[in-house]
Amino acid sequence: MEAIEVTGLRKTYNGRDAVAGIDLVVARGEIFSLLGPNGAGKTTTVEILEGHRRRTAGDVRVLGEDPGKAGSAWRSRIGIVLQDADDAADLTVHETVRHIAGFYPSPRKPDEVIELVGLTAKRNDKIRTLSGGQRRRVDVALGIVGSPELLFLDEPTTGFDPEARRQFWELIRTLAGDGTTIVLTTHYLDEAEALADRLAVVADGRIVAEGTPATLGGRAASEARVSWTEDGLVRSEQVADPSDLIRHLVTSGADLTTLTITRPTLEDTYLDLIGATR
Repeated sequence: MEAIEVTGLRKTYNGRDAVAGIDLVVARGEIFSLLGPNGAGKTTTVEILEGHRRRTAGDVRVLGEDPGKAGSAWRSRIGIVLQDADDAADLTVHETVRHIAGFYPSPRKPDEVIELVGLTAKRNDKIRTLSGGQRRRVDVALGIVGSPELLFLDEPTTGFDPEARRQFWELIRTLAGDGTTIVLTTHYLDEAEALADRLAVVADGRIVAEGTPATLGGRAASEARVSWTEDGLVRSEQVADPSDLIRHLVTSGADLTTLTITRPTLEDTYLDLIGATR
């Protein structure tokens, strides 16, 4: 059984499709990232998967159940980290995590979760005294304290500094290594590339491309740009396979210290994909 199976998903508002026929499968234990510009339909899709929004049409199964009809037992098996979350500002970090843990049948130990998100030093501090990035870590702690089988992360590293983001990535890898399925929405393409086993780009309510970070949108088959300096001039060529050109340059006396080989980045591919729908 897959963690998520979606066929023909649609959501219509006032005659307009916010989600216009999405098919999607997420395997158990996979880190799957949804990318797309604001208004593309990815948030609506995720809210339907979480059971927070009803669909107009289509078949949806999340952990084997219809999220539109599933009860509290099913909800205890998923974790959610929303993009915007309210918190109990006058409770301490430990009090907050302990309180939420009490709603789950088999929660993690609160102190273990606090350590995982890097807030041990802030354990007894009130939420209102924390920085924005630290509050975001509390949100993540609340999302994972119930030991979810499936974790939804909506822009989880907003407000994190670069070091904190890398630490959070290690946490996500640890959770996935323990068998947690993770659905990640993010505007940070380096984050999606670093974490996702597979990803999909949503535009105008449809999935316009799906694949691994290396193969999305034909990225792996794209021509490489080879640049070098020869006779004092910078030259470049685009080739499918740079091997023959490099062998030629080795024998021709080109300055190989200036040699660079580049292929389209994930950002290049993503911008091409969403631009093609506009």
